[in-house]
Amino acid sequence: MDALISAWGDYLRSGRRRSLHTVRAYLGTAERLMEFLRDHQGGPPVLEQVEASDVRAFLARRRAEGLGNASAARELSAIRGFLKFAVGDQSVPRLKGPRVKKGLPRPVSPDDAVALAQDVAEQSAEPWMAARDMAVLLLLYGAGLRIGEAMGLTGAALPLREVMSVTGKREKTRMVPLLPQVKAAIEDYVARCPYPPEKDKPLFRGARGGALNAAIIRRAVRAARVRLGLGERTTPHALRHSFASHLLARGADLRSLQELLGHASLSSTQIYTNVDTAWLLDVYRAAHPRG
Repeated sequence: MDALISAWGDYLRSGRRRSLHTVRAYLGTAERLMEFLRDHQGGPPVLEQVEASDVRAFLARRRAEGLGNASAARELSAIRGFLKFAVGDQSVPRLKGPRVKKGLPRPVSPDDAVALAQDVAEQSAEPWMAARDMAVLLLLYGAGLRIGEAMGLTGAALPLREVMSVTGKREKTRMVPLLPQVKAAIEDYVARCPYPPEKDKPLFRGARGGALNAAIIRRAVRAARVRLGLGERTTPHALRHSFASHLLARGADLRSLQELLGHASLSSTQIYTNVDTAWLLDVYRAAHPRG
């Protein structure tokens, strides 16, 4: 069974090009399922005999452990994929997943996005780190990158041009335009960084020259939003949401936005069409005497 799970992990990484985070999560689900079936079936798991009732029992146990709807839906997706890999599509139990309410992303205003980047930079230990943090956060807001995509940039991105090649989920590459301010921020960081850029090394470096850990940026943003009085939803990923929402509000079409964000499906992009309405309702409810 360990060999089967290991083989599935290899398939997810190479065959499906899933991210390391996704592979780790899916393998964890497979291991939990096998452990559960060992007790549930009273012996070594027989995957060909897994029925819908077995999967429901497993999910019920996970729910008792505090699993929410979104996490349960992801767990079920992982189970389906694992069983399909192990015994074929015909033997996978047909189960309807829990309903997951899609939350609307809350954009950060342009002024708040810049203020956030400036505040994070001001708290940095060294001038080159301040330039680095400013460049990273402006990339998220100005070019719509995921933080993992920014961390994945290498010295091969230099010298900068008007557009930058970015590798996103499933190793999909897309081109994103660079605003002059974003380009200048990155160039300022490169000029100050004590570690010369190398084509096969991370563009954004940590204090000792290794790859910058995204957790450092997330932690800095959490501290900055407290100092600035911004909401808990003000995260590095919220800057990417803001990039999308502000472009859409200024007339960008969904197809173009889909390409800029690197979404595999247009449905992932369509959520932004509701953002301006949500924003308007928030203002209305706060201002109306009966709100």
